[in-house]
Amino acid sequence: MGLLVSLGALAAKVDTVMVHSTVMNKDIKTVVIAPAETRKTRDRRYPVVYLLHGATGNCKYWLEKVKSDLPEIADEKGMIFVTPDALNSWYIDSPINKKLQYETFTAKELVSYIDSHYKTIADRKGRAVTGLSMGGHGALYLAFRHKDTYGACGSMSGGVDFRPFPQNWEIKYSLGEMAHNRKRWDDNVVVNQIGRINNHDLAITIDCGESDFFLEVNKSLHERLLGRGIDHDFTTRPGGHNPQYWHNAIDYQLLFFQKFFEANGIR
Repeated sequence: MGLLVSLGALAAKVDTVMVHSTVMNKDIKTVVIAPAETRKTRDRRYPVVYLLHGATGNCKYWLEKVKSDLPEIADEKGMIFVTPDALNSWYIDSPINKKLQYETFTAKELVSYIDSHYKTIADRKGRAVTGLSMGGHGALYLAFRHKDTYGACGSMSGGVDFRPFPQNWEIKYSLGEMAHNRKRWDDNVVVNQIGRINNHDLAITIDCGESDFFLEVNKSLHERLLGRGIDHDFTTRPGGHNPQYWHNAIDYQLLFFQKFFEANGIR
């Protein structure tokens, strides 16, 4: 069951909900931004874009630190935005910590809750997932592993291969120390999920700043996708690993998702 709390009088409806996770036996705070309802739109259903935060972030990070006008964008584009808390989980199901099962929560339990409580288009053709930094890893990881759930995915400054950073961002608390658990680390990076998808399974957009410390792992992912013959958008532009970059990057990704939805007859 979700506890609904209004965050204020904005153009769109902005809620904080507590979504229960059965697999983790706890409630997860999630921000949901839905277009304002009018007489004309009362029966309308909307596509959903899941926005995943980075390490040390939370469910309010996107709205408070990156894109404060998400409510206006929700109204303008006719999209629902969902931003869940995920700790520093990297959006994986930890094999060593039962309280860090964020793949199952985000890809299954959260999607089920949103579809049952909001006027969504409850189909992969109406779902996209993207994120920044750790969330960029999470978005591609979830989409590649759950292509029946999401139709489009993206990553901004994504930590798409975290193996070069074995002591950073609490990854070891989900997977153990890399030196002693190499297979776990190999099995849970995005670059090693590519074999799960074929060309046109997903609409994919990836971008990274030229000054970002994740640039090289993103370029490597791009090359691997090309090697597999998987079409995708890949963009680098000036910028670093910061909210200023993501504030700009999300505009391009939302346009990409809008075109995906329209191609599937969703307007």
